Amino acid sequence: METSPRIALVAGASGLVGGALLDTLLEHPRYREIHSLGRRPLPRQHPKLVQHTVDFARLDAQALPSAQDAFCTLGTTIKKAGSQEAFRAVDQEAVLNFARAARRAGVQRFVIVTALGANARSRVFYNRVKGETEDALKTLGFESLIILQPSLLLGERSESRIGEQVAGVLARALAPLLRPLAARPIEARTVARAMVALAHQGPPGTRVVPSGELHALGA
Repeated sequence: METSPRIALVAGASGLVGGALLDTLLEHPRYREIHSLGRRPLPRQHPKLVQHTVDFARLDAQALPSAQDAFCTLGTTIKKAGSQEAFRAVDQEAVLNFARAARRAGVQRFVIVTALGANARSRVFYNRVKGETEDALKTLGFESLIILQPSLLLGERSESRIGEQVAGVLARALAPLLRPLAARPIEARTVARAMVALAHQGPPGTRVVPSGELHALGA
């Protein structure tokens, strides 16, 4: 298992999982430098953190720093995006633009959060886009591609999502009953820890990790 210090690229650090991921990476001794890419700067500073303001639609024209690992937590909702086209622009086009740019920057391991139920043949638009994105990532030639498919994410978001807040309260209340099920809700920080743990393992090829396995990996 490789133990030399590494450099990581992160896209989506302003989100729920992304924020927890950034905290985990900055505290991890394995990473000596973290490059965060976003549409606007994050209100934080750290000796290991380097921030880059980018346009994900035009990453092909921007060279990224050389790195070994890349983590992607980009994502939105159709309601927040405003349309299916705008949703696809974030959850598929921006993700693939980041992945291609990361590949050009020398990234060997790409770790991404999609969603439980992702399937390119799904009749559900959300799941179909997630599945299509996963399939496209598999063609980019990463030495290691790790896809996490969490269930309902729990945690404190910076923006208000009333529906998800209500679902989160219900999920916590029902957690004892859902515990045996693979689809039980999961804390964002658990997913973030699982992302780093999986990157540390770095198995060659593609690995898809369903929500049920993430609880143990991120414990």
